[in-house]
Amino acid sequence: MADDGRWVTPSDLAEYAFCPRALYYRRTRDAPDSEAADRGATYHRRRLSAERRRAEHGRLPWLALALGAALLLLGVALAGGL
Repeated sequence: MADDGRWVTPSDLAEYAFCPRALYYRRTRDAPDSEAADRGATYHRRRLSAERRRAEHGRLPWLALALGAALLLLGVALAGGL
C-alpha cells in the first residue's frame, strides 16, 4: 500500500516533537529561503551533532566524575584525613 500522505508514522511524530515545522516542510517541499531558515538549519545541524556526540560518548562524563572522586579520596587518604 503506497503512502498517500494521510498517515502519520511514529517517525513523523518524533520529528514533529523535535521541530513542529519539519513535517510541514517535508510534505510541502517549499521551505522558505531566508535568514531565519538558515539559522534554523544551523541550529538543527548543531543539535544533531551534539546528540550524536552524546550517544557516542555517553559514559565519558560519568567516568571522568568517578575518576575525579577516586583521586579526591586518594588525596584525602594520603593527607591523613581518613
